[in-house]
Amino acid sequence: MMKIYEVSENKRKYMDLLLLGDEQESMIYQYLDRGNMFVLEDKEPMAVCVVTDEGSGILEIKNLAVSPKYQMQGFGRAMIEHISLLYKNKYKILQAGTGDSPLTVPFYKKCGFRESHRIKNFFMDNYDHRIYECGVMLKDMVYFQKKL
Repeated sequence: MMKIYEVSENKRKYMDLLLLGDEQESMIYQYLDRGNMFVLEDKEPMAVCVVTDEGSGILEIKNLAVSPKYQMQGFGRAMIEHISLLYKNKYKILQAGTGDSPLTVPFYKKCGFRESHRIKNFFMDNYDHRIYECGVMLKDMVYFQKKL
């Protein structure tokens, strides 16, 4: 039976999944300990999500990843819906930053997010290697927001 639960200890146990959402461990370490982490599982971990309080009523998705064998089956959307319901009375905005990719941008739009702003060359300036998704080199961080 599928369930979503919060993980408060031994978060690094899920590093394989976290690395699907953010390719560089050093970047994950910047938010992992200060964030709330959730795992969706049914006999095995299928998806993870880490959210952080960014102040001013903004909750940010820092990492959202679904195991490859479970992608395109609605588990990422289920995680966003769970987070949205859980935090709707505590935060005003749910925000997610991602690369300008033909895979992730349409996903966030389908989940009700709208583009908010960009940080130019974020991936070029903050990662120790070039990141490609669907054949596109990621340069800018694109932020999406939706009201809770």
